[in-house]
Amino acid sequence: MTAVPTARSPRRYDPDRKGRIIDATIDVVADHGVAGTTSRRIAAAADVPLGSITYHFDSVDDLLEQAFARHAEQMSPRYEAHFDHVTDLAGFADAVTDLIHGGAGADARDWAVSYELYLAALRNPALRAVTEAWMRRSRAVLERFVDPVTARGIDALVEGLVMHLTLSTSTFDRADTLTIVRRCLGVAP
Repeated sequence: MTAVPTARSPRRYDPDRKGRIIDATIDVVADHGVAGTTSRRIAAAADVPLGSITYHFDSVDDLLEQAFARHAEQMSPRYEAHFDHVTDLAGFADAVTDLIHGGAGADARDWAVSYELYLAALRNPALRAVTEAWMRRSRAVLERFVDPVTARGIDALVEGLVMHLTLSTSTFDRADTLTIVRRCLGVAP
């Protein structure tokens, strides 16, 4: 008996597949959190076969690490550009306040992904490395205007006030934020 050749479907050329999976992971984390992020959800969001996840990534943790690194890489240039036109400490206080209130183009979804990263990093050393690199990059921008210790404090202030703003059920006044930032920087009103 001779074997009958079977027609195989041509392999789909998809050079952007890995990147699409990484971007879809960011979306899934934004929608479902790290705890709700599964290979199936990611594959569906990226419109790829489930096997693509295991083909391109060693594990879901590997994929999350790459997705969070991409998120940080997407956010950092906007953050850096936000301070490009600052020339003095009063302008720095205004820029920090605007940053807290969404002035650098980050929306609630971006911050949700960021906070998911921070929480996941508590238990995952690879993600902690991503957060540390991102914080260093952010602090380097702040250090153009203040000393390293103050930059660390302002970085934490931004993160904390954005969290309060994101989670608050009441209005959060920009003028109050500016007062807080000015006091931390020792800038007269």
